[in-house]
Parts: sequence; C-alpha cells; structure tokens
Amino acid sequence: MNDKSTFWKASITNGAILGIALIIFSVLLYILDLSTNKWLNYLSYLIIIVGLIWSTKTHRDNNLGGIISYGQALGFGTMVVVIAALISGIYGYIFMKYIDPSIIDKIIALGEEEMIKRGMNDEQIEMAQSMQAKFMKPGLMNIIGFFAIVLWGFVLALITSIFMKKEGDPYKTAMQNVEE
Repeated sequence: MNDKSTFWKASITNGAILGIALIIFSVLLYILDLSTNKWLNYLSYLIIIVGLIWSTKTHRDNNLGGIISYGQALGFGTMVVVIAALISGIYGYIFMKYIDPSIIDKIIALGEEEMIKRGMNDEQIEMAQSMQAKFMKPGLMNIIGFFAIVLWGFVLALITSIFMKKEGDPYKTAMQNVEE
C-alpha cells in the first residue's frame, strides 16, 4: 500500500513541477513575443525529456531504493506527463479564453502565410481556414493539446525508461521474497 501512495505522491508532485515548468516556458515565449514560433515551441519536448529523466531518477533513488524496472519507470513517467499535460492544459485554456484570445487569430494568420508559401490558391486557403476555424476554440484546442502531450510524453517515457531502469540483484530480491 505504501508503494502505491509513494507512486501517486511522487507522480503528482513531479507532474506539477513539470507542468509549471511548461507554463513558465510558455509565459516566457509570450513575453518575448515568440509564442507563435513553431521551432521554439519544440523546446517544450526537451523540457519534457529533462523532466522525465529528473523525476524518474529522483523517484527511483529516493523512493525505491535505487531500483526501478522498465515498466515501473514507464508507468511513472507516463503519469508524470499526464499530470503535467493536465496542468498546462488548464493554463492554456485560461490563457486563450481570458488572457489573450487574439492568439488564435495570430495562429490562423500564420497558417494562412504558410498556405500562401505552399502556393495554394485563394479558394483552397479559404476552404482550409473554414475547416481550421471549427477547431480553433480554446476548449477543443486544449483537449487536443492534452492528448498530444500525453501521446508524445508516453513515447518519450518509452525511450527515457530504457535509460532510467535499474534492476536490483535478483538473488537478494528472491531471498527477500522467501523471507517474507
């Protein structure tokens, strides 16, 4: 029972820290007027990777006696990302709905510029924008964003867990189980 409560406490704490780090990064991009820069927004994945490695290593070393299986690391990392995505999604909704609703118009304008660069004609651009407008609502955008972060976070957890796993001595584990 204690292992489960430790898992949940550590995953919620580390997920909150990662979520706050993602929010701080987002606010920093907004203040510097770089929030619509697609390439800089990819740095959020680097933040997730660093957060996964740090939180899994901390959980492994502080709560699990330095031993964590691949499955435990994957489950823990995934839960950390789910909590972080939930927190940053709530912030994203509040931001788009109340703080700066014009960000959606900026995103639409960037999409139009990209379509012009691709050589699309006016009719194609108009059709694409009418489809895009259906999805450019703060609630829907953040729900989609939540699932995207969770999906990519799971993939990143799959990879980082390979490096974070640390198996214990099988003989000691077997003897411990016999003694109990």
